[in-house]
Amino acid sequence: MADSALELFEAQRPRLFGIAYRMLGSGTDAEDVLQDAWLRWSGVDVAAVADPAAYLTRIVTNLCLTALDSARVRREVYVGPWLPEPLITGPGSELGPLADAVQRESVSFALLVLLEKLTPTERAAYVLCEAFGYPARAAGELIGVSETNVRQLLTRGRRHLGETPARPVDETQWRSLVQRFLAAARSGDVAGLTELLTVGVTARSDGGGRVSAARNPVRGREKVARYVLGVVHRFPADLTAGIAEVNGGPAVVAGVDGVLTAVWFVHTDGERVTGVDAVLNPGKLGAVAAQLSRTGGLPGQ
Repeated sequence: MADSALELFEAQRPRLFGIAYRMLGSGTDAEDVLQDAWLRWSGVDVAAVADPAAYLTRIVTNLCLTALDSARVRREVYVGPWLPEPLITGPGSELGPLADAVQRESVSFALLVLLEKLTPTERAAYVLCEAFGYPARAAGELIGVSETNVRQLLTRGRRHLGETPARPVDETQWRSLVQRFLAAARSGDVAGLTELLTVGVTARSDGGGRVSAARNPVRGREKVARYVLGVVHRFPADLTAGIAEVNGGPAVVAGVDGVLTAVWFVHTDGERVTGVDAVLNPGKLGAVAAQLSRTGGLPGQ
């Protein structure tokens, strides 16, 4: 019976992890939830469970709702902006294959940032219905509310989100723009870097108080340009920077002597940079570092 319980759980693990990661914005916290879910599941008479997938999804959803409540308290005292924990996507990823644009967008870094605006129940309804295609009634059964309440949660959630992230631009265009962006930053070309930024550009850095990072978002072309230059010039000359697929799209991964030190999400409109999210907190880089080590290390080395 124990083997049967484990087999059922492992068969559902990729989907359960995907739900937990989208709800929590943290691969580390998602793994903690799955460990708790397994402990609960291992004590259940699985032969009496009519629908193991729904049962496990309900366990994970409710554990995530509890985790989100405690996470909000922790984030109130977090040093500087809190950004989600990035994950490498593609072959071998914990998130499984992202077969289409809808799946990639559902785990995009920009959307995970926006989801932080939602209450835990709004986030659960949005993730289950929008990312995993659950009907409102089924999502309500998982969350523990009525179908009508789920529809209300979705309406409020979409209103809080305002506009969803823009569709990703062509990757060739993105790479060309980012290469120019990095070249200007490394050479100290303030004017050239400023020209690549939109008027309303915003830069956020998540250092968590463990490494040097701006305590508040930096806004405006001139301020962001000088901030980016300052950040780049603080790194050693032997900094390695390359491109990897992170959260369903290309991102800059950087490190020194093979040790990952930053993941930069450079958001664009296809012509200029509209925003930069830099994950610098070492506690949030462990998953990406481990994933890269399994696939040959930092790109560009």
